[in-house]
Amino acid sequence: MTGSVRGLGLATAREFAKRKFRVYLTWRGSEALAAQVEAEFPGRVRRVDLLDGQATRALVADIVRTEGRLDHVVQCVGEYLSVPLSKTSSAQVTHMWRSNVETSMNLFEAARPALRESRGTAVFLGCAGLEGLRARSSVAAYAAAKSALCVLVRSWALEEGPLGVRVNMVSPGIIPHEHADEETHDAELQSSIPLGGPGTPEDIAQACVWLSSDQAAHITGTNLPVTGGWQG
Repeated sequence: MTGSVRGLGLATAREFAKRKFRVYLTWRGSEALAAQVEAEFPGRVRRVDLLDGQATRALVADIVRTEGRLDHVVQCVGEYLSVPLSKTSSAQVTHMWRSNVETSMNLFEAARPALRESRGTAVFLGCAGLEGLRARSSVAAYAAAKSALCVLVRSWALEEGPLGVRVNMVSPGIIPHEHADEETHDAELQSSIPLGGPGTPEDIAQACVWLSSDQAAHITGTNLPVTGGWQG
């Protein structure tokens, strides 16, 4: 469970733990938060920079050595940017790509052999509105990176399906939480959600667990929006 000592990642880690999975959490820059959850996941909170392919492979190898297998991967790493495209620098576009796409590529490549062995699953977080490939007023660079990730998810699903590995995406809508962007708390934005209000981190967590379960055994290459009907 990457990016998992806060927010959606932590909620997802806790949901898997409730289902009796042995969950490993990762973090890169949230040392204080990592220390807070260590007692909850003793010995299974690890620091790693997923932009470092070698370190990512070492992390996965260590987990497989310790547990004997790796059944599920959930990638919650990916920074957010809300800036009009006219004010977005090329460096920011590159950062969105590296944070959301390159980290995911490193993680999946590291985990792929173990997931083949276990006929396991991988779930990646996207964002609302990816299916329409529509223009964005403020999150173009972020949505572009997530759109690229969606293509990778579907391509991994195509490659790995014959080997029993399922790969899917969960795309959150407006999900306020302590570490979410300030705009998710905007009352007017929340009022535009067809189901009448925002979702919760637990909504995202339950979707990730379901896609990783036998109940979704014939589902791969899909993008599951968890948005309350909001299109992004």
